[in-house]
Amino acid sequence: QVQLVESGGGLVQAGGPLRLSCAASGRTLSTYSMAWFRQAPGKERESVAAVSRSGGSTYYADSVKGRFTIFRDSARNTVHLQMNNLKPEDTAVYYCAVRLFGDGGLVRDHYNYWGQGTQVTVSS
Repeated sequence: QVQLVESGGGLVQAGGPLRLSCAASGRTLSTYSMAWFRQAPGKERESVAAVSRSGGSTYYADSVKGRFTIFRDSARNTVHLQMNNLKPEDTAVYYCAVRLFGDGGLVRDHYNYWGQGTQVTVSS
């Protein structure tokens, strides 16, 4: 079993930064690929960013490339999503997920455990 807890969400003005964190218990995150997804009201859950087991490869949705960065803090068994230059269309609930088998990628069905999500709201 893996328990994931997201934090860091909130209300921010357009153009501002925000950092999300995902803390895990039950397993060591550095062994697995991790990802962030998001879901806006009335829309399907979509991929945002992922990081490989080693941390050497990262993957981003086109909509966030150049603005978001995913990275690990292995010492704290945590994965972060640094979000810069936020836009109102980034408003969503953000979910952390872990992939137990395979490595990397942004395919939602490849991820096995999910957190409860944290709300990010970007005002214009």
